[in-house]
Amino acid sequence: MTKATKLLTALPPPQRQHLMTVAREVSFPEDARIFEAGGTADRFWVIRSGAVSLDQQVTSVQRVTVASLGSGDLLGWSWLFPPYQWDFGAEAFSPVRAYEFDAAAVLRLCEEDQQLGLILVRTVAEILAHRLEMTRGKLMEQYGMRRRSAL
Repeated sequence: MTKATKLLTALPPPQRQHLMTVAREVSFPEDARIFEAGGTADRFWVIRSGAVSLDQQVTSVQRVTVASLGSGDLLGWSWLFPPYQWDFGAEAFSPVRAYEFDAAAVLRLCEEDQQLGLILVRTVAEILAHRLEMTRGKLMEQYGMRRRSAL
């Protein structure tokens, strides 16, 4: 299984410093909706403190939590991939402080500093691989529990 990768600590100091030039500190109160699935993905966050729940709308009134994120975690990757729309929704589970990054500004930095671009894409890919493995494990656990109860 892959290990959890933290975006900012995975970047070498020069690239981290370059990326942080476009960071802005933001906060979200508990229960605030940060974004909705299908919305325009034009930014991302690195959580400094607090917890965020990623969710999927399964019926018109029901959301299912698919992941919980905390300190150091990347919130949002859809800004990097067409069609640049959020795949999930996100809600602050507790008060959250984060660094917010404007996607267009980060992409401009990556054009200027190709090493930053390469490291950033590789790091986001590692984060996605880890989250996919975690989700697969949860599905296997849930499927196994349902299958046992059906027997």
